[in-house]
Amino acid sequence: MNIRQANQTDASRIAEMIIINYRKNFFPIYKNEEFYFGELNVIDVAKEYMENENILQDTYVYDDGVVKGMIRLKQDEVLKLYVEPHFQGENIGSTLLNFAVSDKGANWLWVLEQNERGIEFYKKNGFDFTGDTMVEDEWIPLKKMQLCKL
Repeated sequence: MNIRQANQTDASRIAEMIIINYRKNFFPIYKNEEFYFGELNVIDVAKEYMENENILQDTYVYDDGVVKGMIRLKQDEVLKLYVEPHFQGENIGSTLLNFAVSDKGANWLWVLEQNERGIEFYKKNGFDFTGDTMVEDEWIPLKKMQLCKL
């Protein structure tokens, strides 16, 4: 299997994938240049992963010689799942999600209400809305999705 626990040497690659995906997927929704091209940066995100062992312990990477995707869990919740855009469409995201469900017992997550691609991906992989919603940081609308019994 190409999935392994992340380590400190993966921190910059993980940060790079997170930043690229945030900018690609969320900037078109929020149009906040100051945040997406200022505050949000690879160095700060990499530091977060390097300096917090708990984050690394809960993060797994898809590595076939190149780290192409990552998933971060908190018990049975999927916190983050990102694949390098150049490798999207190669089943890496589904492989990571299946690993999280099958090997780690993950079965729910929050998804950005406007993230149509993400919602479609999770539905394709057996998740559906629970009806629960929340607002993160006082303005980001999220919907809860849970693994359906297939």
